[in-house]
Formats: sequence, structure tokens, C-alpha cells
Amino acid sequence: MILSFIFWALIILNLLFRLANLCILVVHLQRMATNVKENYLKAIYYLDKRDPNISLSDLSKEMNVSMPTVNSMVKRLQEEKWVIYQKYKPLKLTAKGRKTAALIIRKHRLTEMFLEKFMGFGWEEVHDIAEEIEHVQVEKFFDRMDELLGFPSIDPHGSSIPDKEGNIKPRDFMLLSEVKQGQSVRICALKDSTQEFLHYLNRQQIKLGTVLEILRIEEFDKSIKVEVQGSNTMLLSHDVSNRLLVENV
Repeated sequence: MILSFIFWALIILNLLFRLANLCILVVHLQRMATNVKENYLKAIYYLDKRDPNISLSDLSKEMNVSMPTVNSMVKRLQEEKWVIYQKYKPLKLTAKGRKTAALIIRKHRLTEMFLEKFMGFGWEEVHDIAEEIEHVQVEKFFDRMDELLGFPSIDPHGSSIPDKEGNIKPRDFMLLSEVKQGQSVRICALKDSTQEFLHYLNRQQIKLGTVLEILRIEEFDKSIKVEVQGSNTMLLSHDVSNRLLVENV
């Protein structure tokens, strides 16, 4: 009798253990699905900023996935009422989709600031970590982060942080490549914040707030000779100057 009880108790415990593992797996898969949807939405948001006439082919290239995969995901985004898509017409963000994307970006950029200011990470290190944390679905967590940071308006790369309603305050800068010889400018933001470019800027000791005086612009390749912070001089390629956003000093 006792052996029989123990036998059935072990079977039930085993079933409960398997059920618990199954529940954990389901929750994990649901979170992964949410993360993927949000990444697609964010990609559409950035594509829309460059050109509002977004095709599924554009999204496929941006996400580096096949067209059938994109088609399937766009249907899921439509179910969330984040996008509008009709065959042979551009993919459009809805007002809900635009706000949702902006709030994901808000969480990302606040996280980058927190990692840099309180945890000592370099501006070249924060992006990948923020890519994971931006999917946390706890608004109070990011509100508290915002408060601790003193309600910053920009991230470590100079990009504007959306407010709690998803609004982004416009900032009017020019590319360094557009500046005339003899002008002095301050670096305010980056058009490109890839790790490779950030490492390059670190080696050149260039950061946000750095003041540059344009000494000469080479006619042949449009490279720019600059004086940095009133001390050393260096030559910046046209490619580099096309990635730095500046304002007049």
C-alpha cells in the first residue's frame, strides 16, 4: 500500500515538474516572440525616418531575413495594429505603432545613459546591452531610471530620448562635411554609432562636446584638416566627417 502510494506520488510529482518546465518554456517563447515583433517595429520606424515609402523588400534587407519571414511578421504586426499594409503599396506605421516604437527607443536610450553614467560602460559598449533591456515590460523601471539620470534629453551618442508619450524633440544640426573652412564647430551627435566608428573616435580622442576648427578642406577627396580643442591637428576623411553632427560655436 505504502509502495503504491509512493509510486503514484512520484509519477504525479514528475508530471508536475514537466508541466512547470512546459509553462516556463511557453513564457520564454512568448517573450522571445514579443522581442522579435518589437525589433521589426523598430526597424520599420527607422526605415520610415529615412524614406516613408517602405517596401517589404526594404524590411527584408534591413532585418536580413527572407521575404516569406517578413510577410509572416508583417501580418502579426497588423494584428497588433502597429502597421498598415496592402499589397503593392508601401508599408505604413499607424499612430499606435509609431508611439510604441518610440517608447522602445526611449527605453533603449535611457538604458544606454544609465550604463554609461552609473556603471562606467563606454559609449561603444552600451548598445548591445540596451538591445536586451529595451524589451522589459515594466514602465516604472524606466521611469525610475529616467529620474535617477535627471531626466536626460539625449543618449551617449547624442540622439534624442523620446518622452513618455513617444514625442521626440527635434534638434537642428549639420554634418561636419557641410561646414566651411575657417568655421569652429562643436560635435553634438553621431549619425553613425557602430562599434567600429566609436572605437575610431576613441582612438582619436573625439567625443560629444569636442570643439573643432576647420583649417583646410582638401578639394580632391573632401577630407578635412581640423584643430581639436585648440591643440593638436588631425585629418578627418570625408567618410568620417559625414558621420559627425555639429553646431556652430
